[in-house]
Amino acid sequence: MTNIPEITEDSFRAFALSDSLMKAVVDVGYEVPTPIQLKTIPLLLAGSDIIGQAQTGTGKTAAFALPILERLDANLKSVQAIVLTPTRELAIQVAEAFHTYAKHLNRVRVLPVYGGQSIQQQINRLRGGVHVVVGTPGRVMDHLRRETLDFEALKFVVLDEADEMLRMGFIDDVEWILSHTPVERQTALFSATMPREVRRIADRYLKNPVSVEIEHKTLTMPKIEQFYINVSENQKLDALTRLLESETDADGAVLIFDRTKIGADELTERLQARGYAAEAMHGDMSQAQREAVIRRLRGGQVEIVVATDVAARGLDVERITRVINYDMPNDPEVYVHRIGRTGRAGRTGRAVLFVTPRQQRMKNEIERFTHVRIEAMRMPTRADVAARRVALFKERILKTLKDENLELYLNLVVEIAEESGNDMAEIAAAAARLAGGDKPLEVATDHVEAENPRGYDERENQGSRNYQQARDENMVRLFFDVGRHSNVTPSDIVGAIANEAGIRGKSIGAIDIHERFTLADVPAELADQVLEAMRKTRIRNHNANVRRADPRDIGEDASRGRVADKPGKSKKGEFKKSKK
Repeated sequence: MTNIPEITEDSFRAFALSDSLMKAVVDVGYEVPTPIQLKTIPLLLAGSDIIGQAQTGTGKTAAFALPILERLDANLKSVQAIVLTPTRELAIQVAEAFHTYAKHLNRVRVLPVYGGQSIQQQINRLRGGVHVVVGTPGRVMDHLRRETLDFEALKFVVLDEADEMLRMGFIDDVEWILSHTPVERQTALFSATMPREVRRIADRYLKNPVSVEIEHKTLTMPKIEQFYINVSENQKLDALTRLLESETDADGAVLIFDRTKIGADELTERLQARGYAAEAMHGDMSQAQREAVIRRLRGGQVEIVVATDVAARGLDVERITRVINYDMPNDPEVYVHRIGRTGRAGRTGRAVLFVTPRQQRMKNEIERFTHVRIEAMRMPTRADVAARRVALFKERILKTLKDENLELYLNLVVEIAEESGNDMAEIAAAAARLAGGDKPLEVATDHVEAENPRGYDERENQGSRNYQQARDENMVRLFFDVGRHSNVTPSDIVGAIANEAGIRGKSIGAIDIHERFTLADVPAELADQVLEAMRKTRIRNHNANVRRADPRDIGEDASRGRVADKPGKSKKGEFKKSKK
């Protein structure tokens, strides 16, 4: 076997990758290799077959992608590497990672192939010359049978999440594909667990493999409240600023984790532009600079620190009451270390995880690792932000009334009232408006279309619209045990359904808000998903008690378009208790 260099240096430069690959690594913002990368990259660069046992999100994509790209012959326009994945989502994700790492390499072509996409389009791409194919077993088999995929120049095979392919019934397909690959090839098999069938494939198709196992220590944080918010990538900044303002803690500081140094700097600048006392902390800063940030954080001059994982090592500041995972960590153990920065000295901490649609599996992996269910929370609405501003303003006024000598100001108010003839309450209101400065107590409400995707005006609740006839037959009506009495708005309902159930706001139908309850339409095929996701949901700090609406939720005049103000009204005018 080729001599394998022992990598001990805590840097990607220890792997002696090409300048083009190193530039991509720097662009991405990676600071140090993860354990799987540290152990695997030297082995693959040296030509060894490997069995990598590691959980999802440990950084294994870079662990095999970087060595493959390092050893590709870009001048040879043939498939030289095949990566098999259990799902189309993972195939797309891995292909995107290859593209990212290869962006400074000349003419390297990567193609994801999976079912549900035009096979002719894939054939045309393959005919044009592709170096790396990332695909699901079924579609790869289709191309092999059609002879549109040629393994003659194949040098690398990667089986990603082999146990998942076994669980999904693809293991025979994987063996069939492997039987069509050249004998002289390098193979890497990655699996979170090692069932007998996966071990049998490794024994049969890998040559003298080196086993690499990344141990995970199960840790829990009982004093830390853990929540997650479903967001798209372009919603993150808005969600963060709303979260910061709706949950302001005057005595606490916030630690926000960003995956990269560049991202930490950019996010810090955006927060500073919005008036927050935020500072970045990452690996490009000297130790003296980092210590200065920590000193200001302890002293209260900084309320928010945006940090990378490396920079936050050893950070122990009691003032940190919240940790926000702006970017998903690449390892469950990293998540535990992140949120452990709060809840110090016997205090109860609070951690929030931003989850994009492609990161649901990683969230589930974190829950399995910690044995703690992360509770869903909706993105704070603009009304929540406004309510928090009002509450804080009241606190400031009451504190001033209690602690300050106001005689001079009382005399001034009396003098203004006598001179102007205005009521003292009006003068106090004007003074409060001036004291508020540039930040108004009111927050502009969301646009009508954003609050209510179907364009329904809630003023029509009182009977001007035949709700029964206007409903789409493909929609299911849900009953929410909150209404105008709870200050609920259409955007609250849309936000709760979209964030809790992970469905698009545009999919939500008509919303009718009444005094003590709300009716909302959701697509029939998603109704059970919404109900399951919203079992314990609170809206405006009230239990929503969501269920399918039944006929008693609509009053006796529903057929004529007049919806009852309260659920369960009988023809005799008595109210019956609705079934929950």
